[in-house]
Amino acid sequence: MSSANSDVVALILQDHRRMEELLRTMRNAEADRAGALAEFADLLVAHGEAEEEKVYPDLARREPVDEEDVEHGVHEHQEGNEALLALLEVSDTSSDRWDEKLEDLVSAVTHHLDEEERTLLNDAREHVPDARRAELAEAFTAARAAHLSAGCGTPDSVREIVAKGRREG
Repeated sequence: MSSANSDVVALILQDHRRMEELLRTMRNAEADRAGALAEFADLLVAHGEAEEEKVYPDLARREPVDEEDVEHGVHEHQEGNEALLALLEVSDTSSDRWDEKLEDLVSAVTHHLDEEERTLLNDAREHVPDARRAELAEAFTAARAAHLSAGCGTPDSVREIVAKGRREG
């Protein structure tokens, strides 16, 4: 594993930058919006699920990481997934409705990326030892890959994740 791949913070930031690129592509009417959305949906869901399964529980147990920041991150994943589902349910990528739902998604995701980077990821960088960040990187990478191989970004999969999030509150 390269040094960038052995730090969970670096891996998460790498995904964040790719999400931002895909959001920009989706805003471009000349681009393959549907293709960018498919890649974005897979990445957003796999990334969020892997964080919640492998990274957030570890961070929540650490001082001085604020457990409320972790819970807020989970809540914002739900908001992002709901906005993603709303966009996935619009078939015409050239419609005003698609643009409206895209902007809702952009707003939810960019807000979350910014907050997570300023709170949880800064705390992880400062307070989680390098060796543990490397272990979390391996766990995050494996969980993310499992979700990606399961086709996690399909409308049906996102619908199930959104429904589960609503049930769990």
